[in-house]
Amino acid sequence: FIWDEGPNSFQPTPAICQTIYELGIVDKLVLADATLPRFVYWKGEGAGEKLANLHALPTNLPGDLLDFNLLTWPGKIRAGLGAIGLIAPPPAEPYEESIREFVTRHLGAETFERVIDPLVSGVYAGDPDELAMRAALKKIHRLEGLGDLGPGLVSGAINRFKEIAQEKKDNPPDPKWPTYKGGQLGSFREGLQTLPLAVQKELGPDRVKCSWTLNSLTKDGTYFMATYDTPEGTKTVRAKAVAMTAPTRVTSKICADLIPASARLAEIYSPPVASVTMAYKKEDFRELPGAKPGQPLVGFGHLLPRKMGIRSLGTIWSSSLFPGRAPEGYELLLTYIGGARDKGISDMTEEDIVKQVDEDNHTILLKPDAPKGKLLGCRVWKQAIPQYRRGHLDILEALEKDEKDCPGLFLGGNYRTGVAFGDCVGYGVNEAQKIAEFLKVVA
Repeated sequence: FIWDEGPNSFQPTPAICQTIYELGIVDKLVLADATLPRFVYWKGEGAGEKLANLHALPTNLPGDLLDFNLLTWPGKIRAGLGAIGLIAPPPAEPYEESIREFVTRHLGAETFERVIDPLVSGVYAGDPDELAMRAALKKIHRLEGLGDLGPGLVSGAINRFKEIAQEKKDNPPDPKWPTYKGGQLGSFREGLQTLPLAVQKELGPDRVKCSWTLNSLTKDGTYFMATYDTPEGTKTVRAKAVAMTAPTRVTSKICADLIPASARLAEIYSPPVASVTMAYKKEDFRELPGAKPGQPLVGFGHLLPRKMGIRSLGTIWSSSLFPGRAPEGYELLLTYIGGARDKGISDMTEEDIVKQVDEDNHTILLKPDAPKGKLLGCRVWKQAIPQYRRGHLDILEALEKDEKDCPGLFLGGNYRTGVAFGDCVGYGVNEAQKIAEFLKVVA
């Protein structure tokens, strides 16, 4: 079995493909079939009759909407009218709309409840009533003001596609980089650890130090002084530039004297999330949508709206996505549970967490008499994903302002870059170029 206990995949981007090529690990890259469906579990009136109550999200719009019976016809009509711009105006600034408010205003309450709510749980493990739309889903938020035909998301999306096409034309990827199709997810044959291990190998043991804990960071003229606890005792490193990508709870303490606004990073909440990996025999699965002989799981996985009363947030069908994840006769499932609306997960024992996930898997995917799954891994992240709540962008704006008074200290991390794996890699590539330019000036 091969599994990841944190991020599990990434959307390929030019920055990731460039990095993979430069590290010489193109042969280790694996890409999932872009046509694999993504499911939402919904059981109840208006959901239609689907196998195991799993409903595939549309991939071809608007054509697939006709057969998309997760939404009722009134729900589809409301979403369609909103998508073309028949919506209420946005609230006056400085009020920040939550994700729920924005989506409900544009697409209606039903689309939010059945489609967007589970997506927010899957990406952020967050509360859509607390997350700020313009911070957490800024690309979609931007569409409202991008269209030529009013505030509808469709018009904005058309213009955004034009922008993307022009960006690709102006900055074409190197033909040597690995190629990918829209909608594909990527990983590596041995899991996501392949990328950081390749970076470590490229830099060499003298430049990568593990088990060093940063205790303090000060500045003496041109140089920063970083003091660490190491297996060999206390050590101090002198540097002209420092890149800091630690979690907010660490950066807020270490950097507060150098960049006062960094103290506000402590205001950013990161809820607990557990990742649970379990394996089940193929014959233990019930009949599922798209199943083939000897392959009961065909899809990316399923998401779970909070209204369904299932405690898990969602499950990745790992062995369906990537080859070599499970031995013959088994399927591998990675489930996330916890988040901003289920903080009590941090007080549960590992045994109770695994029991809950196994029960949820049985409810949705497995035969009633199927035995308990084989536990492979359970990792509880006490502070998992930073929540881009109202006021988040104000914190980042203050941070950017104060950074100008401390040249050479570059703050990053998923509270700033976006929480996706690809966002972090892309930010890192761009930031490395900025640091290189800075060092040329101060050399």
